[in-house]
Amino acid sequence: MEELPTKKSFRHYLYFMAGQEFSLLGSGIIGFVITWWITIETQSVLFLSIATFLMILPQVIVTPFAGVLSDRLNRKTIIFTVDSLQAVLTFGLFLIFLTGFTPIWVILIIHTMRSILFSFQVPTFHAILPSMVPKDKISRVNGANFLFSGLIFMVGPILSALLLALFPITYIFLIDVVTFLIAVVPLFLIKIPFNAKETRAIEKTSFMREFKDGFKIVKAIPGLLSMIIFAMIFNFIFRPFGVLWPYFINIIHDGSAFHLAFLFGSIQIGNVIGSLITSIKKEWKSKIKINLVGEMVFFTFYLLIVVAPYQNFYLMIIGGFLGSIIFPITVSTYLTILQTVVPSDKIGRVMSIDHTISMAIAPIGALIVGPLAGAIGVVNLLLASAIIGIVYPIILWFFTEIRYLDHPQEPEIELEPTQKVIELETKEI
Repeated sequence: MEELPTKKSFRHYLYFMAGQEFSLLGSGIIGFVITWWITIETQSVLFLSIATFLMILPQVIVTPFAGVLSDRLNRKTIIFTVDSLQAVLTFGLFLIFLTGFTPIWVILIIHTMRSILFSFQVPTFHAILPSMVPKDKISRVNGANFLFSGLIFMVGPILSALLLALFPITYIFLIDVVTFLIAVVPLFLIKIPFNAKETRAIEKTSFMREFKDGFKIVKAIPGLLSMIIFAMIFNFIFRPFGVLWPYFINIIHDGSAFHLAFLFGSIQIGNVIGSLITSIKKEWKSKIKINLVGEMVFFTFYLLIVVAPYQNFYLMIIGGFLGSIIFPITVSTYLTILQTVVPSDKIGRVMSIDHTISMAIAPIGALIVGPLAGAIGVVNLLLASAIIGIVYPIILWFFTEIRYLDHPQEPEIELEPTQKVIELETKEI
């Protein structure tokens, strides 16, 4: 019988959450340090591109399977195993750097394995929340999780840069071992409920059938396909910035780890402020216009970073901060459009298509950044990405049906008969 959340389980979850935030801080520090080391050691956009690709790819491939496993296996065991293996891998990095033998391919393999483990950690962490937190507190706890994560991503890079300035990189890897020990203590002291879902002998549609039905829904709503393509292109043209920031700061502008850290920190502060704005603002009118104009403004501020004079890091920080305030607003309005124009009983299939397309384009974009930057130059690639980001929303507005999404009409969608029968059977159950 399923256990309902209690005051005790809620208190235990807060202990667990605090431990996991420390784990996230340790992982963030190690991720920053590895990226900075690759930048300094190789001074190669190709290796930065490969490292980003190998970090993103597991999130595309592994996360869906990790989500299923988190519903079938003991979640406390998953979290403990993942945290432990991450600490072991990081301790391995410590030993490798201690010997002085640091081949780039070994670092990339360990970097990829850490990303795979992180792909298991995130869905399991989110799956634990509703089993331990009363329903009336879930929204506030989600908000607290987001706030603390934002603070960690804001402080983490600055702390990483400070550690790099004070200590040899070898000993910084031990930070992750320390945060693991802090994170694992609550796991021994608390109980995390787990109830495996009962298997049901119900005929289900294949993945391809669900995918096809999702596309029928997308095509039936004027402008929806254009909006999903809009998001896909955003993920693609933003990727050079995500990959090349370390190279841009260190090699192009002769900046230090502190300069990169403050840029990342300003971006996170902007994200937090933008998120607060979206949580305070009750309703956004003309959502698709806000989305399109928001992206144009976002890339305008990032263009400011690209054209900033040599070593004018203050201007870069201002550009990153102002652009990132806009980003959560565009994401929020985008999700709201999806949730309002698609019939509620069909939203899952459309969200699946949106997630699949968006995530699939990210590693591809990361992989080709290196060769493109090598061919046309880092600054030219960033400049082209920003200009495309400013121009293509205008093209979409005038040459696609995306503008109709501000005044949608519920479409008539005919799914295959077998699907209808299955949906009815599921409702009866």
